[in-house]
Amino acid sequence: MYLVKLNAIDSTNSYLKKMSKKGGLEKWTVVSTEYQSAGRGQKGAVWQSDKSKNLICSILVRLNGFKARDQFLLNCAASLGIYNALTKYNLPKLSIKWPNDIMSVSKKLGGLLIENTLMHDEINHTIIGIGLNVNQISFSKDLPFAVSIKQLIIKDLDRDVLLNEIVESIQHQFDLIFQKKHKELWEAYDQRLFRKNVAHMFADQQGQKFMGIIKGVSQQGLLIVENEEQTLKTYNFKEITYL
Repeated sequence: MYLVKLNAIDSTNSYLKKMSKKGGLEKWTVVSTEYQSAGRGQKGAVWQSDKSKNLICSILVRLNGFKARDQFLLNCAASLGIYNALTKYNLPKLSIKWPNDIMSVSKKLGGLLIENTLMHDEINHTIIGIGLNVNQISFSKDLPFAVSIKQLIIKDLDRDVLLNEIVESIQHQFDLIFQKKHKELWEAYDQRLFRKNVAHMFADQQGQKFMGIIKGVSQQGLLIVENEEQTLKTYNFKEITYL
């Protein structure tokens, strides 16, 4: 693993993209920073973080012959890697909110932004952007559901140690991809879904609210929800919103 540590940057994902265009990167290249001025989340959201309090990093993984049709497995591997690394800290009701947020009880510890570079029908490399709330103890009123590890266990963590633990854990999950153990990886992700088999309020693309029960995730990465008529429907990212 090749590690680059920065004091401040606009975006670790963007930085790694620029590095990758120059070529010569190791199979696993990691960039971490103390502060990110233009961090991005899912759906174009901005990732807010106090300087030197949280884990902000991006991991580039070079892939070989990985089919683009299986790209959701990259989400599974990255999410599970973080989830498994955090289990040692005894965080309450740890789970993965589809597609790749890390939750404790009903609050968000962090999330991922995964960006892939394709060549024809294969993914040449993936960049996994990670934002994880570690030692921050207060959040903006605009983030009512944010929580940090320190708030949950009343303890400061060494972020360098945590980074190594997470990278090693993600590497283990990617080994399952390289070993073609795709079903094992997908099932492990499916079993750790946030609010699985629990009634929850959602909204569709038209803004229509409905009560549904998450039954799982398809191997293509679609969320499977049972509606009030007990009919199963599948939703792609941005087609459904948790309320």
